[in-house]
Amino acid sequence: MNILALDTSMGACGVAVLRADSRARALFAREVRMARGHAEALMPMLAVVMQEAALGFDALDRIAATLGPGSFTGVRIAIAAARGLALVTKAHLWGTDSLTVMARTALASGIGQAGEPFAVAVDARAGQLYFGLYSADGRKLAGPSLLAPGEAAELLPADLRFAVGSGAARLAEAALARELKIEARLPELEPSASALAELASETDESLPTLHPLYLRPADAKPQAAAAIVRKS
Repeated sequence: MNILALDTSMGACGVAVLRADSRARALFAREVRMARGHAEALMPMLAVVMQEAALGFDALDRIAATLGPGSFTGVRIAIAAARGLALVTKAHLWGTDSLTVMARTALASGIGQAGEPFAVAVDARAGQLYFGLYSADGRKLAGPSLLAPGEAAELLPADLRFAVGSGAARLAEAALARELKIEARLPELEPSASALAELASETDESLPTLHPLYLRPADAKPQAAAAIVRKS
């Protein structure tokens, strides 16, 4: 199976191609941290990775994208690209939430310990966290949710020992107030297109289309004073 994975949901832009069959498995990827500019970076990065993989777009079997939560603009970029490419190539679509991809990324770094669940916590601003709970092997137990740190801390199991992500320190502080000590790790963690490709290779499911997972309303709202009054 040939899988293309795209991530632009948070503070990185990533493309990965996984070529796998009964005889061999090869992963080709480019991932760059960036606060903005995902739309401009994605397609040139995609062209480079496809060339490295020596793969034509018509050979793709599945195209995956992170669905959010994350940046409103960023989430839409990867989804739009995946949907457009699927229309042209007839490849199947698949996607999952950004926190599940982060959990797999964290495990790939070697941070997990046998039998221990962990949390993913991302700073969602406005005093809130994007929050999820995962088993020791990265299976989703709860989330993703948008919660205040104290609310998230109330959901932590007693045997949880660490959290990862940009909001992990705030979660650890809230947990301490509830007499639960956890360690904050990997504050720079971002979703990885490589991890997304691996997740996509582990399921036979496909989606008819991809939709953004925002969890919160947009920060930018139209100004009432700027509305145009329509004449009847």
